[in-house]
Amino acid sequence: MLKAKLPHLKRWTTACVLSACALIVFGVQEAGAQAYPAKPIKFVIPYPPGGMADTYARTLGQALSERVGQPVVAENKPGGSLIIGTEAAAKSPADGYTLLLASVSSLALNASAFKKLPYDPVKDFSPIAMTFQLPLFLMVNADLPVKSVKELIAHAKANPGKLSFASLGHGSSLHIAGETFKSMAGIDILHVPYKGTTTALPDLINGRVSMIFDGGAFLPQVQAGKVRLLAVTSSQRLDSLPDVPTMAESGLAGYDLSFWFGVVAPGGTPKPIVDRLSREINEITRNPAFRARMANFNNMQLTSGSPEQLAEQIKGDILLWQKLLKDAGVAPQ
Repeated sequence: MLKAKLPHLKRWTTACVLSACALIVFGVQEAGAQAYPAKPIKFVIPYPPGGMADTYARTLGQALSERVGQPVVAENKPGGSLIIGTEAAAKSPADGYTLLLASVSSLALNASAFKKLPYDPVKDFSPIAMTFQLPLFLMVNADLPVKSVKELIAHAKANPGKLSFASLGHGSSLHIAGETFKSMAGIDILHVPYKGTTTALPDLINGRVSMIFDGGAFLPQVQAGKVRLLAVTSSQRLDSLPDVPTMAESGLAGYDLSFWFGVVAPGGTPKPIVDRLSREINEITRNPAFRARMANFNNMQLTSGSPEQLAEQIKGDILLWQKLLKDAGVAPQ
């Protein structure tokens, strides 16, 4: 009889061992998440210092540092159509100690604009939270003899190939905004890539480039009279700048471009850490003091969302921008 019961006893013992192991693993994961972070967190910013994205990321990093009790160290890695910084983050350890300020440009646009990327925008990242969205502003050199989009188009048609627009590189949101404008307006303007908008600013002021679709960093130069603001790329005027017309109002019906930014970590980052960071960042975004600090960026629309929502946004936008780039005549490089 004893021998007949042994298999049952063995199965019962095995089940208990497996259950105990599962509890231990779960306990270790929970303890690890609770202990996180135990050292400084690196926040990779694929933009040069001083611009809107850099200012936002540093402000977010400071607020996050105060909440988690560890320094959040900003690391600027600009250039290469945002590929340099994005690749560096993708190849970092998936331990929660590297974050990336990602965007529709670095993930969805680059997936369509380049034949081969050194990272997979879906597999190589763990989405954490959407952080803000923004339309762009069409700005021109102050000495250009135009005061509206219609006048700019007429001037470009009268001077084919003589005007130029700056961007963050091939496939960037600024590049696509310019190419879409070029295609819809039927004009010939030269694309000039830069590492960042701050590096393009002196050339725009001095007239070495004619125009730029900017995310808001150049608004102080507009107020100072150094550059001229013509339109916003959203479908509706902004409450903060009600006198600035949309591109559609300016004669380009259907022109509507807005872009998102978010925070991601290297792919495979433990879910408890991702969820913790998502909660912290979303609470920061809803904080009135943080929102007040971002109020200087007139077109920035702070937002929030779950890791799952950002993951779906990335996947959907890859398909969307494949079509938009094709329609704008931007071939993958």
